[in-house]
Amino acid sequence: MTDISSNSLAERLSARFGDTLKISVVRNEVTAEVAAADLLAVATALRDETPFRFGVPIDVCGVDYLGYGQTEWDTETVSGTGFSRGVEGEAMGRFKWSDRPRPDMQKRRFASVVHLLSLENNQRLRLRVFGEDDTLPVVPSLTGIWPGVNWFERESFDLFGIVYEGHPDLRRILTDYGFMGHPFRKDFPLIGNVEVRYDPEQKRVVYEPVSIEPRVLVPRVIRDDADLLQAKAEAADNWRNN
Repeated sequence: MTDISSNSLAERLSARFGDTLKISVVRNEVTAEVAAADLLAVATALRDETPFRFGVPIDVCGVDYLGYGQTEWDTETVSGTGFSRGVEGEAMGRFKWSDRPRPDMQKRRFASVVHLLSLENNQRLRLRVFGEDDTLPVVPSLTGIWPGVNWFERESFDLFGIVYEGHPDLRRILTDYGFMGHPFRKDFPLIGNVEVRYDPEQKRVVYEPVSIEPRVLVPRVIRDDADLLQAKAEAADNWRNN
């Protein structure tokens, strides 16, 4: 039996998979990025091999990295009157409209992220795989390895448009019949594209183009807490004096 106590999970992953995985550790959380072509082989090893034994898939979700790393709002110097209730028209926060995030600005946009749990080793792992084509992001389905991810992958397909190749029943699961687009994509309008109402004359539900004017909502602003900053400063002074 392999002794796993002397090696961290990141070290064991690196020793087993080498350059196949790109491993990072942030806040004691291990993330392993794998190419779509290697996903099934890596996932099978993570499930079956003794040093890992990730038998429980906690979640599968999509991620849209459009605009990742770009700051739209500057909240460091915001005051109580620094923001209006919203920004009307085409303005995008502090971005100029011409500089707004666009799909062609992102090298790799869509990723499928799998969260795994090893009950035997009491460890967790985040496995990330990017779709090669942002126009039609495709990654292998993991239903043949962990059948429980079936509905998770359907949610990711529905909300992000990530296609899971080999899925036995890849249909929308949260949006309505005939829904157009994928609502969790960052370039999907917050107000949607259509609105629904009941027409008493036609005695049926009708779909119409949305009538709400588009606007950019005010972001949630997290301001520094003066009391907390003072407490931290006093604690630092006490530590230096002692």
